[in-house]
Amino acid sequence: MTATPSVLFVCVHNAGRSQMAAGWLRHLAGDRVEVRSAGSAPADRINPVAVQAMAEAGIDITAEQPKRLDHAAVEVSDVIITMGCGDTCPIFPGKRYEDWKLDDPAGQGIDAVRPIRDAIRTRIEQLLTELDIRSS
Repeated sequence: MTATPSVLFVCVHNAGRSQMAAGWLRHLAGDRVEVRSAGSAPADRINPVAVQAMAEAGIDITAEQPKRLDHAAVEVSDVIITMGCGDTCPIFPGKRYEDWKLDDPAGQGIDAVRPIRDAIRTRIEQLLTELDIRSS
């Protein structure tokens, strides 16, 4: 692992789960972790309900845009966390991979997305502990 660990979050559309996870990690770790997110089939825009849920927690992800997953992002990341992207994520030796089973917020209302947001925060806090990085 590099001096400043790099984490890549991957989901299919890079519009909900992976964007919320990236937002939480940036918020809780600041510049102590390099954060990336991408999708195997990126959407045109971030899920507005995910944006709303994160805003309720004081985190603004409105400036983010879904990005296509490429090999370079995986290659330069220390930790790759997938969220329902199946077999589309390339595997590189020596990387740490995790698959987080989380409901997809696509098409869900705010009441369904809040628990997803909160579950992601819990996982991010655990990840920070494992990486030996204190939350801000």
